[in-house]
Amino acid sequence: MNGGRRRGGMLPLLALHALSEYYRLDRKPPVTAGLIAANTIIYLRPGYLNRILPTLNEVWFNPHLILKHKDLKRFLLSAFYHIGDSHLVYNMLSLLWKGIQLENSMGSVEYASMIATLVGMSQGMTLLLAKFLLLFDYERAYYNEYAVGFSGVLFALKVVLYSQSDNYTYVQGIMVPSRYAAWAELILIQMFVPGVSFLGHLGGILAGLLYLFVRSSYSGPDPLTKIIRGVTSILRWPLQSLLGMFRFSRRRIHGGGTVGGSRSRHVSGVWRCQACTFDNSDWLSVCEMCGTHCDDGLSSLDTPSRFDDLALDELRQRRVQRFGR
Repeated sequence: MNGGRRRGGMLPLLALHALSEYYRLDRKPPVTAGLIAANTIIYLRPGYLNRILPTLNEVWFNPHLILKHKDLKRFLLSAFYHIGDSHLVYNMLSLLWKGIQLENSMGSVEYASMIATLVGMSQGMTLLLAKFLLLFDYERAYYNEYAVGFSGVLFALKVVLYSQSDNYTYVQGIMVPSRYAAWAELILIQMFVPGVSFLGHLGGILAGLLYLFVRSSYSGPDPLTKIIRGVTSILRWPLQSLLGMFRFSRRRIHGGGTVGGSRSRHVSGVWRCQACTFDNSDWLSVCEMCGTHCDDGLSSLDTPSRFDDLALDELRQRRVQRFGR
């Protein structure tokens, strides 16, 4: 979309709708939520981000400047900038609706790979179209057009979403076959919404068609998907380790423990029940598992157990008396 940046009061509407939709879902789509959050944060530019993020004037998608200066910043970042509340809210609500369906059906990793691919494809298609039209008329505005927004990717997502559908859908109040919805929206928006980027939307549609063609003709694994899976697996390992350490520490502090294990092992702050071998915190004088009292404060980790032959029925009775089950 073209034009200058405007402020309004529609962001609470976006937040309320997105949160309500996200809350009611059984399976939360993290990539879609992350994209909406990223676009919104870039638009709001809170705190220190205002100083490190490029300004809107530095990221306008302009074919002439991109080709002249080989400006990848304009080529990639322009898709994540918006010029006003209404522009952002309309695009993010559209992303929420399409993203929920696509991410839940494809899986988050493959969906993330598709989004990354479509961002590059839609921007590239728009650039090629502008350069192609320049051959016919140098003065055409398309080559010097300034545009930003996620609309091109949204048109590509609509093509992918409806590619196999035989149903009908409404576009601006008009019922059309779902597989032609993107083309109908392209024409209707151009007719009734001033200042939109025709090439940006057309480039998104062509990018969606190209993506479908490549995926249908290529049976091998998506290399970008493999990269994303590899990165997430690398990041997951230290995160799980940290969470495991946190859970271990919290269990020891509050008196929970484990059953069994080597008797010769010594753990500071823990005593092992001589009846059921459950590890308890030193803060407790009674075993949490079976209710047996600690043997005069001596840890059974350090002394032989005198209850090895304790009947299982008696252990069960103690547990019933302790927990009521």
